[in-house]
Amino acid sequence: MDETTIEKKPVTSTAQPAEGVAAPSPRRWAIMAVLGAVAFMAQLDMFIVNIAIPAIGHSFPGTALGTMSWILNAYTIVFAALLVPAGRLADQFGRRRFLLIGVVIFTLASALCAAAPNLGVVIAGRALQGIGAAMVVPTSLGLLYPSFPKHEHGKVVGIWAGVAAVAGASGPTVGGLLVNLDWRLIFLINVPIGVATLIAGRIVLPEIRAPRGSKLPDIVSGAAIFIAVAALTLATVQSSEWGWTGASTLALLVLTVIAAVVSVWRSISHPHALIESTLFRVRAFSAASLGLFLFFLAFSAWLLITGLFLQDVWHYSALRTGLAIVPGPLAAAAFALNSGRIINRFGRRTAAFSGALLFATAGVLWLFGGTQHPNYLLGMLPGFIIGGSGAGLLQAPLFGVASMLPPERATTGSAVLNMARQVGSTIGVAILVTLLGVAHPDKASLYRPGWIFITVACLASAAAVLRIKQKAIQKTS
Repeated sequence: MDETTIEKKPVTSTAQPAEGVAAPSPRRWAIMAVLGAVAFMAQLDMFIVNIAIPAIGHSFPGTALGTMSWILNAYTIVFAALLVPAGRLADQFGRRRFLLIGVVIFTLASALCAAAPNLGVVIAGRALQGIGAAMVVPTSLGLLYPSFPKHEHGKVVGIWAGVAAVAGASGPTVGGLLVNLDWRLIFLINVPIGVATLIAGRIVLPEIRAPRGSKLPDIVSGAAIFIAVAALTLATVQSSEWGWTGASTLALLVLTVIAAVVSVWRSISHPHALIESTLFRVRAFSAASLGLFLFFLAFSAWLLITGLFLQDVWHYSALRTGLAIVPGPLAAAAFALNSGRIINRFGRRTAAFSGALLFATAGVLWLFGGTQHPNYLLGMLPGFIIGGSGAGLLQAPLFGVASMLPPERATTGSAVLNMARQVGSTIGVAILVTLLGVAHPDKASLYRPGWIFITVACLASAAAVLRIKQKAIQKTS
């Protein structure tokens, strides 16, 4: 099977066409606004919390750094592990219903974090935020596709990715400003966004679900995927503390392999598996999943290494660091918002391949520009602009591949792509932390392996993207 057959011969699926999948909605731009707000809230939270960790620690003195790290880990593990189950259940029981419930959970969890009397409540709130985000992120794309005609899918996914990039651009800066007032404000900011989104969503969002009486997804494959992703994520985030060869890490990695084997077996053998093996027979989908995983190895490492480098080597403040990074996400937003026109003219493969190469080029620039002596204009800024442009070019065409799947599997496909992104991000940070643990004579040299890793991961992503058939993708765009 290749991509040219998808329109006439959809991927074989046991599900019937989803209810609500019809002509493009006349309210599609109102739908876009609501789903864009959802994407903004979820992405802003990912970028804004990192910068608040020191301030949260000051509110709870005596807390070990390992315990503090669970403010990030609790969210990461739950979010990554629930993405695919939540996406498939949203297809089954209603995408609008799942998205709105996810917004409610995320908003209430944010309020809980803001009012937390101790660190344990903050961590519990972050885990609940992960549940809400897992219900919201893939479902937002699953609602976008049926609301727009197919020729506009590149444009709307570009807008969706652009909104996420704007959230990334504003996250460090907004976070720095709010933390200077009170770290609790970084969670409270989600409450009005969530309430407004919930009200507007109930009014304008359509409901799309599988026909009544459709078979529920296989419980065994769902549990296996959850265990595999959760175990891998936990092993990865704890690798810096336990070590990659530690007994706990190795035990979790063995559990990951066993659960992954069970998941693959059920996907092949069970007619209602959580992730049907037929999804990966679409070459564009498998290539996009791998390309996103490899790219976000680099992108997550870039998010961490840049902040560390600017503050540790060049002695920037947290706020100055946030402002210094802004040109990168802004460049990403500019290219993402125009990605529809770029894809229509050059094809998904060319756009994504160029994006990966641009980010690899930025890695080389940082490798040589990240010296001991500060020189932002020549040493960092060119890489931010080039790398940000690459991130904007790559994301929309790869996430947009989910629109090529049968309509009743769009949310599941989006969940798989987002899972690839999230797992890649988690592993990328763990690899970077391991690389930065090697001693060097000066601080700038300490970061060189990180810049090299970013470059190599992006080149690997570019190679994966080449598996997409250019002509076929253009026909289905």
